[in-house]
Amino acid sequence: MAEDGEEKLLATVQHIVQTLGSSDTMTEDILKVFSNYDGRLSLDKIYAARGAAAERSMPASPPPPAAAVSGSSARPPVTSMERTVRTLDRQISQFVTMDRLIWADSGDADTFLEAVDDLIGTVQELDAAGTNRALLDRADELLSRCMARLEDEFRALIERPDDAAPMAPGGFGSDGSDDDDDEFYGGAGAYGDEPIPIAKPVTDYDVVIDALSPGSIANVHQISRRMVDAGFGRECAEAYAAARRGFVDESVARLGVRPRTAEEVHASTWEELEFDIARWIPAFNMVFRILIPSERRLCDRVFDGLAPFGDLAFIAAVRTQALQLISFGDAISSSSRSPERLFRVVDMYEAVRDILPDLDPVFSDPYSAALRAEVSAVCNTLGSSIKGIFMELENLIRRDPARVATPGGGIHPITRYVMNYLRAACGSRQTLEEVMEGDFNAGGRAAAAVDPDRPTSALAVHIAWIMDVLQKNLDTKSKLYRDPALACIFLMNNGKYVIQKVNDSELGVLLGDDWIKQMATRVRRWSMDYQRTTWGKVTSVLQIGAPGVGGLPAKAMLQKLRMFNTYFEEIYAVQSEWVIADDQLRMDIRSAVEDSVMPVYAALIARLKSAPETGRDLYIKYTPEDVEAHIRHLFEGAAK
Repeated sequence: MAEDGEEKLLATVQHIVQTLGSSDTMTEDILKVFSNYDGRLSLDKIYAARGAAAERSMPASPPPPAAAVSGSSARPPVTSMERTVRTLDRQISQFVTMDRLIWADSGDADTFLEAVDDLIGTVQELDAAGTNRALLDRADELLSRCMARLEDEFRALIERPDDAAPMAPGGFGSDGSDDDDDEFYGGAGAYGDEPIPIAKPVTDYDVVIDALSPGSIANVHQISRRMVDAGFGRECAEAYAAARRGFVDESVARLGVRPRTAEEVHASTWEELEFDIARWIPAFNMVFRILIPSERRLCDRVFDGLAPFGDLAFIAAVRTQALQLISFGDAISSSSRSPERLFRVVDMYEAVRDILPDLDPVFSDPYSAALRAEVSAVCNTLGSSIKGIFMELENLIRRDPARVATPGGGIHPITRYVMNYLRAACGSRQTLEEVMEGDFNAGGRAAAAVDPDRPTSALAVHIAWIMDVLQKNLDTKSKLYRDPALACIFLMNNGKYVIQKVNDSELGVLLGDDWIKQMATRVRRWSMDYQRTTWGKVTSVLQIGAPGVGGLPAKAMLQKLRMFNTYFEEIYAVQSEWVIADDQLRMDIRSAVEDSVMPVYAALIARLKSAPETGRDLYIKYTPEDVEAHIRHLFEGAAK
């Protein structure tokens, strides 16, 4: 009886379908409605009943001509491929309309993937046959719906991998995990107007970030493989990049780096830029040594065996933030080349240069090669900036005006600035040598090791040239002194200071012993010029010739003594205010003066004392001891 009732029900359905189904599409829709309404009305049973009814209604005689059949209401039998598509449609529709993650239930995920595999195979068979375009279009439409849901699942598993765990009541996306995220990131307002907290500095870059668990990676890999097999590889790559880009952006923001246009960089003060550079260098290392390699590792695992879509996904995920960091380096390179910027630019250059070898395995594919080239290019532009800063230092020395003479012939500020600057710069002489050589291949690294210890190296030649420019500037400034002797003191002071700074730093290695000897010879020449200019007339006054016949009379010697007193008092009054900064140089000059003055002065005093004309009435204003004591108080200047 039950079987008779089911046959009557099926017959009734067939009658309704024949009456209302004016087209194939409408017929299929009606059949689907009935199959969803009652389990006894499955599509397979309805199609089987339709086939049996058609056979019973056919006459025993041969079939009528084709023209007669075409005008009747009989429909062609349903093929097995059509049944497959309809079955897959029914199965897949149950999943794509779910209001929760399919991967929240591993059984659902396996069933769904099995249906997806069957659908992909069916589409490929239909496409290869090329005989049923309408059915292929329907299967393609179903595949598109399937891929759209897979893409949603794919992004959700990457962005919220915990959602794949069994879900608490509340529906898709309302499992309460957001509260935990808010607490971790600083509250619900952490993504609003509240500033993103800055991460602590990292010194160990041998770290890999595993953003997803092995299970989550296996899940998203299953999805990516299906999407690539279905011809949706590019969409899958874009979905991956969109899902990971937010993490990359926030990670860079937590490093304290903010986007800056070139115009903003050029308009900023150096103090502001120093602060930005101090954050940029560790951020650059963090991004290119940890973050980007970790993203490459994750991407390679998600798209394992699915090239080139993994490469596309990787570069799309990291390119924006990588270029942001690179653009800041470019902006610094093209900004002012004031000498005080050298040391921070060198730090930036070294950070980029040191990272280049590690980028080869990360940016090995054709899609990321351009980004690798961008990093190499910013390294070169920073190197060019360093060269430009040294050229600007030369210009600064040349332009330093000769307006006011340094009091007492002391060390000029430009000498102190240049020597301390070069001394500090030599702390990075290996890097500076590399830059000055300009010996880079297309990869951006030094083609050969440089030897900065040779005085003929590019850096040594450049520094020697700067020293020559400085000396010419000092020669010009020495002409501000009306007293030639003070000009000699000025040149001696600055020359001795230069030698000291060269000897106690790596400048001595770069400039070499010959250069130092030449500079010491100049200082000795200036010393001799000073003694000749100042004390030459004094010693000539003290010349009295040999005693006896032809010797000077006592009256003439007294006149010479009075002249000496006048000269000596004038010299002492002036030169006791002069300055010789170096203790050893000051002692050497005083000793040289004593050696030239004291013997002839002592001889004059002795001759006067022994002359009968002078006798006991001889008045000696300065004894030899007094003269020697005065000489020892010369050149003390403000320290006197």
